[in-house]
Amino acid sequence: MKAREGDMVETEANLIFDVKGLVHPADYIIAFIRYFPDEKGVRTREGRNFEKVYSLWRRYALLKARFPKYLVYDPIFDETLCEVPADSVKRHYKPVDKLQELRSSDHVDSLQHNALRFAELLQETSGIAWSGLGISGSIMVGLQTATSDIDLVVYGSKNCGLVYSALRSMFENGHESVKAYRRQDMKVLFDFRSKDTTIGFEDFVRMEARKVMEGKFEATDYFVRFVKDWNEIDENYGDVQYKNVGNARLEATVIDDSESTFTPCTYKVENVKLLEGLKAYQIEEITSFRGRFCEQAIEGETVVAEGKVERVTNRRKNSEHFRLLVGGRRTDHIVLKHRMLSS
Repeated sequence: MKAREGDMVETEANLIFDVKGLVHPADYIIAFIRYFPDEKGVRTREGRNFEKVYSLWRRYALLKARFPKYLVYDPIFDETLCEVPADSVKRHYKPVDKLQELRSSDHVDSLQHNALRFAELLQETSGIAWSGLGISGSIMVGLQTATSDIDLVVYGSKNCGLVYSALRSMFENGHESVKAYRRQDMKVLFDFRSKDTTIGFEDFVRMEARKVMEGKFEATDYFVRFVKDWNEIDENYGDVQYKNVGNARLEATVIDDSESTFTPCTYKVENVKLLEGLKAYQIEEITSFRGRFCEQAIEGETVVAEGKVERVTNRRKNSEHFRLLVGGRRTDHIVLKHRMLSS
C-alpha cells in the first residue's frame, strides 16, 4: 500500500489515522490516530459517533491507554511511532479521489461546497491539473461539522510553487474571498495550538501574519498542505538511519528555505550556536513533519529552535549529518531571534 502525507486510513475497528510523511516500513503505515468511535462523540457518520483527537500528546495517551498495539518502536527512526499494519486497513482515503468525487456529486453540504469553490479558485488561478490537487481532513472521511476547516493538498514541487504563488498574489492584491488571519483570528488559533506548542502570543502573531498557506476562505479557516510527488522522493524505508542523540535548543541562520513550504518541511542552516543541550554535533538543518512549522523563516533570517537532535546516516550515499527535528514535544519551537518575546 502506497500511502503519503494527506492520506488517511481506516481499520476494521473504524479507527481513522492520518498518514505522516512519505517513507513507511514494508506492510506498515506510519499514521497517527485522528478519529475513533465514541458514544459521546459529536461527529456522526452512518449512525456511528466519532471523537476527534488533535494534540500529539493526546494521541499518544489515547493509543497507550486504548490501542497500544499500534505503538511500536521503529529502529530506523529510533522512536516509538504509531504504525498501522497494512492488512488491517479496510479503507484508504486519498485527497485527489475525494475532490474528484465531490466535483461529480449533485449533493454536497455547505462546507463541501465552499471547499469545492476554494479548490476551483486555486486550480483556475494556478493553472495546475486537477490530478495535482485534493481535499483532505474531516471532509475526506465524511466526519465534517459546520465549523470544520477546509484542508487542501497540492502534490508535486511545480504544482506547489504555482499554487503558493497564486495564494501570495491573492493576499497581496486583496482578493475578496481569500484573506489572511486577523489578530482576533490568530488569538483563536493560538489558544488552540498552545495546547500542543508553547511560544508567546506576539511571536506567534508575527510569524503567522506573513503565511499564505493558512487563512480564511470567506468565513472558513483553510490550510493548504504542499507535498512532493512520488517521483520526487528518492528515499526508501531503511535507506536512511535516524538516531536520537538528545534534545537541544539552538540559534542558527537559515541559508536555504526552498523546502519550507512542504510537509515535511526543512530549513538548511549555518552559524549554529547551541544554547542548551548537546554541543558536540554540527547541525545542518531543522526539519518538522508538522504543517504548523511551514513558512516559519526566510533565507537570511536567524531563528531560535528547540527539538530533538538526530544523527542522519544515508547508507546508500555513505554520508552523515545532524538535524534538529521539531514538533515531538510541547516545548519544541521555531521562532525568529530578533522577534523573540517572553511568553
